Amino acid sequence: MAGNTAEGVIDAHHHVWDLSHRDQDWITGRELAPLRRDFTLADLEPEARAAGVTATVLVQTIDVPEETPEFLALAQDSDLVAGVVGWTDLTSPDTARALAALREGPGGEHLVGIRHQVQGETDPRWLMRPDVLRGLAAVAEAGLVYDLVVRPHQLAAAHETARLLPGLTFVLGHAGKPPIASGELRPWADAVRLLASLPNTVCKLSGMVTEADRDQWSVEDLRPYADTVLNAFGPRRLMFGSDWPVCRLAAPYAEVISTARELTATLQPAERHEVFTGTALRTYGLTATGSPASRAAGSAIRACRRSPCR
Repeated sequence: MAGNTAEGVIDAHHHVWDLSHRDQDWITGRELAPLRRDFTLADLEPEARAAGVTATVLVQTIDVPEETPEFLALAQDSDLVAGVVGWTDLTSPDTARALAALREGPGGEHLVGIRHQVQGETDPRWLMRPDVLRGLAAVAEAGLVYDLVVRPHQLAAAHETARLLPGLTFVLGHAGKPPIASGELRPWADAVRLLASLPNTVCKLSGMVTEADRDQWSVEDLRPYADTVLNAFGPRRLMFGSDWPVCRLAAPYAEVISTARELTATLQPAERHEVFTGTALRTYGLTATGSPASRAAGSAIRACRRSPCR
């Protein structure tokens, strides 16, 4: 595998958007105003390369079908983006067909997962709806993973869902959005530990700086929450993600990575490699380079998941 994977970093969670092409209707109010501009791969790449990032996972931002094919096309032309976590309507009876169509389109081999903005659903048990469970089963059958973006009160339903679908890997984004700004650990920590008790769950060490006091957070503010997910999931089920450009509300890209390194400084070198590279490689079936040969290898890994070679 090329790309110096032993030393490089995989950023397993970032976004891009072009407001002239499609609005991001969640960017409202004074607090999010700094995000109301375009953020492109051209903006990210120099920051990522300077920080030692060799590959990334581009993650959906809004629940519309047009975004995912666009992200897959971006990945096809990028030497940085190794995988895409996209969106499809999980409540549709045609989820399996929609996933197949994404795979057959330009860049379809880079589709590694699906995500829905569950955090915005008013029903705390949205994940347990029969039509959603059917859609998630289709995601599993396609050999993809499912990224969870939930708030603490939705973690119980996430646990039930993951227990019902042991063949699907669930990736908890942003550590389940802990209430870092308030300093509270429970009941978030209890819910995270319960989710982590299931072997088909993984967690992202991401999005923490924006859950803290964005104007005056410290590494020590984040440490109890980072320690909780590290102890619950272990290094082999924890992966780093920057949440760029949203992270810029609280910290620049380089500081987000240096903070994650500080939070994992007590780990052994092999364990840090898991958090910053290995877990993402295994979970998403990635390779840490954008070269055609490595992309073909990653595609073969994902195809293996849908066949007896799994």
